[in-house]
Amino acid sequence: MTEGDRADIAENPVPPGRSEDRGRPPIARRPVFVIAAVAAIVHLLVATRFGWHRDEFYYVLCGRHPDWGYVDQPPLAPLLARLAAELPGGVLPLRLLAIAAQIGCVLLASVLAAEFGGRRRAQTLAAAAVAACPVFVAASMLFGTTVLDQLSWVAVLVLTARALRSGTTRAWLTAGLVAGIGLQTKDTLAVLLIGIVVGLLAFRRDALRGRGPWLAGVLAILIAVPNIIWDARHQWANLHMAQALADQQGGPLGALTQIPTLVSLLAGPPLIALWYSGVRHLISHDGREHRWLLAASVVVLLLFTVSGGKVYYAAPVLAGLFAAGAVRVEGLAPKRWRWPLAVAVSALLAIVIGLPVLPPRAETALRPVDPQAMETYGWPGFVDQIARAAAPLPAEVPIFASNYGEAGAVSILGPAAGLHRTVLSGHNNYLLWGPPPGTPDTVPCVGQWNTTYLHRFWSQVIEIAPLTLPDGLTDQETAQHAAIYLCTQPLGTWAQLWPGLRHLD
Repeated sequence: MTEGDRADIAENPVPPGRSEDRGRPPIARRPVFVIAAVAAIVHLLVATRFGWHRDEFYYVLCGRHPDWGYVDQPPLAPLLARLAAELPGGVLPLRLLAIAAQIGCVLLASVLAAEFGGRRRAQTLAAAAVAACPVFVAASMLFGTTVLDQLSWVAVLVLTARALRSGTTRAWLTAGLVAGIGLQTKDTLAVLLIGIVVGLLAFRRDALRGRGPWLAGVLAILIAVPNIIWDARHQWANLHMAQALADQQGGPLGALTQIPTLVSLLAGPPLIALWYSGVRHLISHDGREHRWLLAASVVVLLLFTVSGGKVYYAAPVLAGLFAAGAVRVEGLAPKRWRWPLAVAVSALLAIVIGLPVLPPRAETALRPVDPQAMETYGWPGFVDQIARAAAPLPAEVPIFASNYGEAGAVSILGPAAGLHRTVLSGHNNYLLWGPPPGTPDTVPCVGQWNTTYLHRFWSQVIEIAPLTLPDGLTDQETAQHAAIYLCTQPLGTWAQLWPGLRHLD
C-alpha cells in the first residue's frame, strides 16, 4: 500500500452505516476531483464558442411537445432540454447539463475502479482515461441523448458491480432504478442490460439465486413501460428509426467496418493499451469476479454490429475496460510516467478533435474526422438569410424545412431575427406534428432539396438563394447544397402531400 493509499484511507474512512461500501477501497477524492475540475474547466472555456447544434434545437422543440416518446428517442432528454432552454443564457444551460454528465462519467469511472479493487492510483487513472477519451469528450460538446446515455451506462456498471459485491436487495433496486431512468434517455441501454444478464449467467450465477437482480429488472421495466406503450401505439417507430439509421451506414457490414474506429480513434490511440489491459485483467484469475463485464462488452459489441448500430453506441463500455485496466496497471506498477503521458496525449487529441477549439477554417478541414463542431457554427446567419427571403411574403405563409435542424433554428432563433412564422417539417418527430390544415399555395421551402424533388409537390419551384457560410466554410447544410426555394401551385392539400414529405433519418 502506498502513502497515498494510506492518506486516502485516513481521510475517507468507510461510513459505519453503509454496508454496501464495506470491502471496497476508499475513493481517492482529491486526485479524482482535480481531474474532474480540470475537465470541467476545459469544457466551460469553449462551451459557447460557436453556438447551437442542430440536435439541440430538436431536443428543445420535442420538449415543447411533451409526450412519453418520440420517433427517435424516449422522453427524458427533450424534457431536460426544454427546462434548460427556459433558463437565461441561450445554449449555455444545455451545455452545462452536458458537461455535468461528462463529469459524472469521470467520477463514476473512479468508483468503478474501486469496485474492482483498485486503490488511489487505479481510481485516478480510470478517471483520467475517461476524461481524456475522445468519444466521451466529443459527446459532451453538446447536450443530447449520447452524453446522457454514457452517464447511464457507466452508472449502471458501477451499481451492478456494487450490488454483486454487497449482495443486498437495496443495492440491486438502486441499479434497477437507474437502469429504468436510463431507458427513458436512450433505448441503447437495453443492449447493455442484455449483456449484463449474459455476463451474470456465464460467470455469476450465484447472484441470480437471490431476488435482488430480478426485482431490479422488474423495476427497470416498469419505469420504461410508458415509453414502450407509446412506441407500440406508434407502430414501433423507434424500431423503424433504428432500421433507417442502420441502412444509412450499410447495415451489419457497415457496422463491422467501424469497429477499428471504435477501438482505436474513439477510444484514443494512446489508451488502447489501457482497455487491452482491462481485457487481460478480466480474463486473469485476479479479475474472475468481474468477468461478467467482459462478457457484457462482447455481447454489446456483437449486438450493435449485427443490428447495424452506429459505432459510438458501444463506446460507454470503454469506461469499464479502462477501470479494469487501471486495476491491472496498479498491480503491475510499471514506470510511473508512462500512463500520465498516454492520458495527456489522448486528452490533447480529444480536445482538438472533439471540442471547438480551432478556428472555423481548421474545424472545416477536420469535418471528415468529426463534423460536429461545424454543426454548431453559422445557424444565426442561416436564419438571417431565411428571414430576408421570407420578408416579402404574407405573415400567414409558413416555412417548410427539410430537416429538424433548419426547422429548430428558425423556431428558436427566428424571433430575434424578426421571423415570426409557423415552421413545418416532415423530418423525424415533426412528421407527427403535421400536416397543417389547408393547401400550401405559397411556401418558402428551406433545406437540402433540389427542384426535381420539390416538383413532386409544387408545379412551380424557384430557387431564391443557397444557404451560405462566410469565407468558404462548410457544414452539413452547405455540403448538401441547402437552399431557399419559393414553391407555388401545389399538387394537393397539405394532408394529401404529407405522406410524401415525411422521412426518418
